[in-house]
Amino acid sequence: MQSHSQAADGGWAIDLSNVTKRFGATVALDNASFRVRRGAVHALLGENGAGKSTTVKLLSGLMQPDEGSISILGQSVNMRGPKDAQRAGVQTAFQEMTLVRDLTVAQNLLMSYEPTGWFGRIRQREAQRQAAEWLDKLELGDVRPGAYIRDLALPVRQKIEIAKAVVRKPEVLLLDEPTSALSGRDVSWLARRIEEMKARGVTFVFITHRMQEVREFCDSLTVYRNGHDVGAFDTSAISDDEVIRLVIGRSMEAKYPPKVPSPAVLETPAMEARGIKVDAVVNDFDLTLKAGEVHGIAALQGMGQREIFEALFGAQFIDAGQILVDGKPVTLTSTADSLKAGISTSFLPEDRKTEGLFLRLPGGENVSLPVIKRYTRFGLIDRKREQAAIKRALAQMEVNPRAVYKPCLSFSGGNQQKIAMAKWLLTQSRVWLMFDPTRGIDVGTKHQIFVLMRAFAAAGGAVLFYSTDVPELVNVCDRVTVVYRGRNVAELDGESLTEENVMRKMLSS
Repeated sequence: MQSHSQAADGGWAIDLSNVTKRFGATVALDNASFRVRRGAVHALLGENGAGKSTTVKLLSGLMQPDEGSISILGQSVNMRGPKDAQRAGVQTAFQEMTLVRDLTVAQNLLMSYEPTGWFGRIRQREAQRQAAEWLDKLELGDVRPGAYIRDLALPVRQKIEIAKAVVRKPEVLLLDEPTSALSGRDVSWLARRIEEMKARGVTFVFITHRMQEVREFCDSLTVYRNGHDVGAFDTSAISDDEVIRLVIGRSMEAKYPPKVPSPAVLETPAMEARGIKVDAVVNDFDLTLKAGEVHGIAALQGMGQREIFEALFGAQFIDAGQILVDGKPVTLTSTADSLKAGISTSFLPEDRKTEGLFLRLPGGENVSLPVIKRYTRFGLIDRKREQAAIKRALAQMEVNPRAVYKPCLSFSGGNQQKIAMAKWLLTQSRVWLMFDPTRGIDVGTKHQIFVLMRAFAAAGGAVLFYSTDVPELVNVCDRVTVVYRGRNVAELDGESLTEENVMRKMLSS
């Protein structure tokens, strides 16, 4: 292994030296160093909670280090806010987006950089023109400058977040999980943006949990573990297995748990969908979900997969068709109806921060919320019984016990996802609906989620699992249904369940 130990001729674009950052008793960074060559695309890797987000916030001016020093482009900096970072040439595209939902695309793109006239008034027509010009330049011409952010799909919002940083013409661009909400086509869009800017000498810090992207985009990488930097390397000088060992501190026997056939597969399906229609998006969709299996859904972005999951959860009205649970027709007009039907259908959404958790509430309250009536008598909550159940669920997900009383927003993205899953463990569901649950989380947590899914199926549960990552579907699922324009166009299992076959069906339907 060749150590990435010294800068190229251009010197360091970023130099964090012996930085420590504490949050009360928690040490997020402990004497960590992080250096990036000028003009490089450099990956920052580590489990959730390893210190990556803290590093990004320090470089973005959102936090200041307790100890150590920061230099940007050869200049020592003491950044007291985002404006200081921007003056130093640093821009950030965050995974948890900074876009204002109730403002337009143009207003978000040009915020603080709007063209102004007399008395500082914004020249609205010119702002619209500039925004449209940037959107065309960045291959986003199909997005209207006047469209409100709240009305855009998650992948489009992610691209606008990246575009917002690009518009400010940075010399250093920090990309925090930029592909976590992007499909394959959108990732290619990002690759073109990186290539264009790298040719102009822009330096990138690329945070990702996908080694394929590290190989595709990055010249070099740094690994964090438990707030320490544990190695910096040229990408070509280290294997994926070595990276994983550094990230998690141990060798992972297998990235995916074995598919052990469940003895609990029953003749009557756990859940069925027959000819369901939702708006104009889902058309005559059929599904048979069996107890004892993990059943995958594969689809390109916007093919109706989200609406299918929401309809099966009772969060979306169906216009036609029928849903059956244990062979009996049910009417799901609300999420509460899934409980009344005798089975609680667990839905893990793609955006945990806005749809999966109440971030300002403690993790414990989030976990017990769906079944709080179970611990209530005469209007009073039996806190002792509730807390015992919460602690068991959090322990099963290996979440720090502090999550019982600490707000969810104080935890890393991966731990927030674990809390969201602990919530559904407590419902004792027979069906799990898991919509892209591994988005933006580390390899260790992903493996834990996959193990939990397979164990749930082995115990007689049924899992419906959608992922934007085709290898996850192929390696975790017993069967995969390919969806195109709201219809199931293929079902693959056994030897036919390969990445090549899934992709071919997704693209050629």
